[in-house]
Amino acid sequence: MSDEHVGHSLDTVEDEPIANPGLPEHLPRPTDVDEVAERRAERQVATLFGLSALFAVLFCVAYFALDIGDNPDVFLNMGASTVALGTCIGLCMLCLGSGLIQWSRKLMSDHEIVELRHPASSSEEERSDAVAAFQQGVEDSGIARRPLLRNSLLGAMAALGLPAIVALRDLGPLPGDKLAHTVWKKGMRVVQDVDGARIRPADMQVGQLVNAEPEVFFEENSEGEPEYEGVELQQAKAKAAVILVRMDPDDIKPWKGRENWGVEGILCFSKICTHVGCPISLWEQQTHHLLCPCHQSTFDLADNGKVIFGPAGRHLPQLPLAVDQQGYLIATSDFTEPVGPSYWERG
Repeated sequence: MSDEHVGHSLDTVEDEPIANPGLPEHLPRPTDVDEVAERRAERQVATLFGLSALFAVLFCVAYFALDIGDNPDVFLNMGASTVALGTCIGLCMLCLGSGLIQWSRKLMSDHEIVELRHPASSSEEERSDAVAAFQQGVEDSGIARRPLLRNSLLGAMAALGLPAIVALRDLGPLPGDKLAHTVWKKGMRVVQDVDGARIRPADMQVGQLVNAEPEVFFEENSEGEPEYEGVELQQAKAKAAVILVRMDPDDIKPWKGRENWGVEGILCFSKICTHVGCPISLWEQQTHHLLCPCHQSTFDLADNGKVIFGPAGRHLPQLPLAVDQQGYLIATSDFTEPVGPSYWERG
């Protein structure tokens, strides 16, 4: 094809890649021409919103009224609580969604528009048009001049929060002050975490690290049963895990008030990283640094467990030590601050 023919072909291409077929004739909806139908549709939508709020309340009622556990209420050979909770929250969401759909289909403005796609970001003029279109949509929705719909929608959405609050509360009991305390107390011996062997200062060499825990985990009560067992044991261990390290006493720089927290260069720190709670035991003897394997937070144990690298935002809590009359290492108190990761109530 010659250049002349190519140029002629390009000149005849239309501005739009596909010719606009136009829109079919607009047919008004019953609610657009009949005020009675409009009011009826408005009441239907408000009823759906009201039912949504009702089912949200029934969810909460079923949660507290129906028994679960060893002697649950049964419905059709299934747990009545599960059936009721699922049915109520499902109908709550169904009514709310149906009401919003009916509002948009029957009562919002019914105008067809055509908009060409554009490959780049919108211009300032187009952005202004978009804001104007949004404002026009708010006006067309009638939310300002239909208080019945607006208020019933707000009521349904507010009631929808009740099942969420009830369900979230069921995640477990609130911790209270349990995060601030461990099982450590004055006079409790520090033992090796593998076999519960008691530890004397002479048992440790300079540069050594020992994973330890309180002796109470290996003790029995007056009935001959373990003091801790099951889930309670695992929870207590998770908070009370510690490491013992021994270093040259001249290398230690204790904070004021911590001068007597160690024994012959032996210090005790929480094993739980203050970033996200990973257990730590990667010990660099020469630098006195303790490295967390999860995110590389690094703590200087010669300087009170201070953070020197990584995402951790707090130093490692230190457990004060002493020796008892038999020469074994003991704690002189619980940790003086919460162990583990930071949380909103931690000072």
